[in-house]
Order: sequence, then C-alpha cells, then structure tokens
Amino acid sequence: MSEHLLAAQRLAVETGILAGRLEALLDRVLPEANQATDGRGFLHSTFTSIAKDWPLENLDNNPLSRRPKDSLHPIDRLVDALALSRIETELCLLAGMPEEHEGFAAVFRALHPRGEPRPTIGLAAQLFCETAQDRFVFRELLETSLVVASGVLLVTGDTPYFERSLELATGLWPVLAGIDFWPSSVPRVVAPITLAGLEEWLASPSVMRAVTAMVRREAFTVLVMGDTEDAAFQRALALASHAGYEPTGFAIPQHLDNVLEQLIGVHTLTRGSIPVMRITVSEGSGVTEAPQFLNYPGPIVLCARIGSLQINSTRPLITVTLDRLSSAARRRLWCAVLPTLSDESTFLAARYNLEPSVAASVALDLEALNKMESRPAAMEDVSAIIRARAGLSLTSGVKLITPTATWDDLVLPEDRLALLREACSRLLLQNKVLDEWGFLKGRTGARGVRMLFAGQPGTGKTLAAEVLAHALSVDLLCVDISRVVSKWIGETEKNLAAIFETAERAQAVLFFDEADALFGKRTEVSDAHDRYANLETAYLLSRLERFEGLTILASNLRQNIDQAFIRRLEFAIDFDVPDSGERLALWKVHVPTSAPLAIDVNLQELAAIYPVVGAFIRNAATAAGFLAAGNGGIINQDHFIHAIWREYVKSGRAFPGSVSDKRNYQSERNYT
Repeated sequence: MSEHLLAAQRLAVETGILAGRLEALLDRVLPEANQATDGRGFLHSTFTSIAKDWPLENLDNNPLSRRPKDSLHPIDRLVDALALSRIETELCLLAGMPEEHEGFAAVFRALHPRGEPRPTIGLAAQLFCETAQDRFVFRELLETSLVVASGVLLVTGDTPYFERSLELATGLWPVLAGIDFWPSSVPRVVAPITLAGLEEWLASPSVMRAVTAMVRREAFTVLVMGDTEDAAFQRALALASHAGYEPTGFAIPQHLDNVLEQLIGVHTLTRGSIPVMRITVSEGSGVTEAPQFLNYPGPIVLCARIGSLQINSTRPLITVTLDRLSSAARRRLWCAVLPTLSDESTFLAARYNLEPSVAASVALDLEALNKMESRPAAMEDVSAIIRARAGLSLTSGVKLITPTATWDDLVLPEDRLALLREACSRLLLQNKVLDEWGFLKGRTGARGVRMLFAGQPGTGKTLAAEVLAHALSVDLLCVDISRVVSKWIGETEKNLAAIFETAERAQAVLFFDEADALFGKRTEVSDAHDRYANLETAYLLSRLERFEGLTILASNLRQNIDQAFIRRLEFAIDFDVPDSGERLALWKVHVPTSAPLAIDVNLQELAAIYPVVGAFIRNAATAAGFLAAGNGGIINQDHFIHAIWREYVKSGRAFPGSVSDKRNYQSERNYT
C-alpha cells in the first residue's frame, strides 16, 4: 500500500473512532435530538463503514498511542514537534472531521448554535470532560496550549467561549491525509538544490553549527547572510539539504503578518520540513525587523542581504555568512553540472560567478536545448541561457546589448589595445592570481575591474566596451546617466541599486556613458543639496567596490572625473583622434569587401584629407552606400566625399574640401 494511502487510511480510522465516541455522547446527552435528526444514524453507519473498509491491522486498539509500522504519519510529526497530549491530538482530529466527510459537517451544523459546520468548544468539552473541574482544566489547556499558539488549532468566533468554533489551520487536513497541498496564500518558492562546489563552505564552523542544530531539531534561528537575498537563499537550501532534510523555500514580504507566519510553521512541521525564508529588503530602505516565529518549536532559516535584518527574537541565533567559492570549487562545480564542457571549466569559473543551484539550472536548460537541436553544447549557449535565466527587469535609462564586435573591429594604437587585453585578462586570470597565489587577500573590491575611457565622442569608447564584453562572453549593460540622476533625494541611489543588481544578475559589463554627471568632482558643501550630492558619490564608491565584474566609465575629459574615483580605477585609457594610418584602417573596417567600389575610390586619400573620428567614418561609409544604391549602384569617390561633407555639416565644422580634384562640395544640389 502506498504511503499516501496509508496516511488516508489512518486518518479515516482515527476519525471513525472519534465519530463512534461522538455518537455515544449524542445518544447519552441528546437522545431527543438524535431521534429528530439522522445524526446518530449517520455517525453509526460511517463508523461501521470505516471499520470495514480500513481494518485496524496496522494499529493497536489505541491508534494514537502507537504509530503504524514503518511509517511516520503527519499526525505523528505534529505530536512529536509540539509534544501534544492525547486530548490535544484528538481536538485536532475533531476540528478536522468536517473536512473528512460532508456528513460530519452536516451533523456539526445541526448542533452549532449559529449553524456553522464546525464543532464548538462546548461540544468538545462534553466529549472530553466528565466533571466541572475537568471543564476548567480543559479551558486552561486550550488557552495555553502550543497547539493553539502555533496555529495548528484555531479558536474562532466573537461569542461566549464555549460557543466558539474549532478549526484546523488552512489546508492542513489534506496534508494529514497524505496530500501535498499548499494554501494559495503561502508564498512558496521551488528552487533546485545542488551541493557541487560547496564542499569547503559546508565544512566551515558556522555551517557545521547550523547543521548540528537542524539535525537535533532544536528551536534555533539560522541567519544566512549574503550580498544578495537570492545567493543567501540558494546556499540556505543547500545547507538544510546537507543536514538531511527536504527544505521548503518561501519568499517572505518585508513585514510578515502573524497569520502567514503561523501557516508557514504549521505546514512545514506537518511535512517534517525546515522553512527557508528569503526576505527581500529594498536597498536603501534601511534595516527591517526579522520575523520571530516564537511559537515554532524547530529550526528556521532566514536569508537576507548583509546588514538588512535586525533580529529581536528570543530564539537562539546562529549566523552563517557566504564564503566566496574558491577557484577550485567553481571548477568542480562547472565540471559537475556541465561535464561535456569540462575543458572550458577554467574559463567558466573565471567568468560566471554563479551560485551552484543557478549553474545547475543553466545545465538543465543546456541539456534540453542540445537534445532538441541534436548538437553538442557550446559556450555561446551558456551565455544565452544565463541571460535568459537572469529574468532582467531593466529600469529606465538602461539598455542591454548582446555584443557582436570583436578585436578585429577595433582600431586603436597598439599600447591602448594592450591595455584593453590586459583588463580582460585581469578578469579571466583572477582564479590563479587572487585565489591560488593569494594577492590582495581580503581586500574589498579586489575582484572587480574598473576602467575609465576618456576621449572625444566618436573615438571608439562604446565600441571598445562592446569588444570587451564579447571577449568575456557576457552582455553589455549601457547606462544613460541623464535618466539615472534624479533631483529627488534618495532616488538616484535607488536607481543605481537597481542597475548594479541587474548587472550582477546578468553577469554583464557595466558601461556608464558620459559618466561626468555621476562620477564628477564632488562639490563644496554649502547647502543640504550639496551634502546629499556627496552622499550619492559616497554610495556610488561603495557600490563600485562591491561589484565583482567589469565597470567602464566613459568621459569626454579625464579631468572631469573625481580623483576619489580615479584612485579606485585599475585602468585609465585615453581615446585620441585617430591619425591617418588609423583612419585608413577604420575606412577598411567600415567599407565591406563585398561593396561594389568604382575604380576611382581611394580610401587612403580619404584618410589623409579628412581628420575625423571613427564614428564619422562609419556614418559616412554607410551613407555613401545608400547614395550609390540610389544612383547607379556603384560607389565612387564622389559618394564618399559627399557623405563626409554631410557629417561635417551635421557637426557644425568647416568642410576642408577635396584636395585631390579641387572641387567644392559645399552644396548638395548635385546629389538631391
């Protein structure tokens, strides 16, 4: 017989026995009422039917005094956890009888003074008490019992005490019958659990203390703290699983009401689970008080961002922090979840600092994709899946770009290219330098790389950022500073917090264009607005140091950037106006080899005559193509020169003309 069927059998047997006692009570104290209704007959037939259908072969004559063979019933879990007496257990069964059969509900409705399909405290007192003193003890039991304080048994109604109704917690009866039912009001979160890569963390002293408390089922609060609630939540699930339990995850609002707190406790106790609660506190909203679960008799796990929770509970507290996975642990993780890409485990470990459960989800997605397309896994697939899994919600002023530009598209002096490649290597080689060799051990911000790109518009700053993102196999998150900075106090920090959270979830390169507005020199304090502007700068400095990816600040002038930021940058690269040789290389990059060029096209002449930046060249090359498409289909030198002239006019600069043929291109009439 299945476990669920055994659970239903035992519940039916025990309610049937209670129904028999209730039948005898009604026959004794309400004989006339029983003759006037079919209550007694129903109860008798119900008990007879249950006794026939569910023989007591696995139970002794006192079913609540002994558990079924080789089984731990949900009722037993409640009895053990709350140390319930026989009367308290039978009260729970009595309160749940209306859920067992509609006939029980009809009988209770007929007996209830307000016609509710529930047993009253008065009816329970008649069932369990023989003397007036027993009734006093019975009331004291209900008033002080943990079965009521925990929310398992509810006393409802605003009436004289013995007319109040007895109910079970919402959704509890089907769970007692072996059905895995959760009330819709419970914010449950189902997440994968993997222990790969966590071996060192699980062996740490704080984790071992928490595991010991869980194994003993002691009434401890385990507080798991991390840089994000999600990271803490994933680790907490792994911790509880390591302790031998099937944890149940919940997404808890910032302020948890008592009803929901009790409901979570009741359902996890009945299942023999451990509640793992992710508490989201908005960054910048201060510290919030953690839920207390004072009447919960077992361990609970709270997960939160570092510094966001205040613990006022009298329950003993064990604090667990998230140690960063070592390079070896991350390699083990990726080898375990993606064995087909084990050769790339070093690169994956360096670039994707994901929690093990997230990496396991990525692996599942990748396996499904590969089965569907019948091909082996590729690194591009990993990046795409991580992007999709991030579930990004982009705020105003933020644009996510999937990079396509490569090193071949970037035309810069060799020394600048070398700096860009060095910055890329700094991220890819962190495992060796920081973890294995021990450089910058314990230093805040050691794992992030911060760069400044300074130069005129159009000199390739954005393109260089895209090239770096492509080289790192991640996305580029471009931030429009003008839409991030707010005149309202506190709004800029909220906007920045959302941007950094998005970048961390997407594992993206963070690019602040025209960064002077945020990273410019701090003001002298003359009023409250100046003081607050400096607070924004201090917050930004702190958040930059905590970001473990690549951050790029772009500015037209290096001297506009605050020295406090400059000191925290690993690289500062100037993007100069290209010389003639670089301009020729840019023309060759932006004019495709497949383009139909006339014999008179001379890109070297264009590079020598027109000292423009790369954005000018890109726009002019494209415009020349469209001019030719509408005028014969062959691109000649005149098309290029005219397109360059339009770029000069657009930017308000004087067009130098064409030295090669001395013609004047200051009028557009020949090309309209």
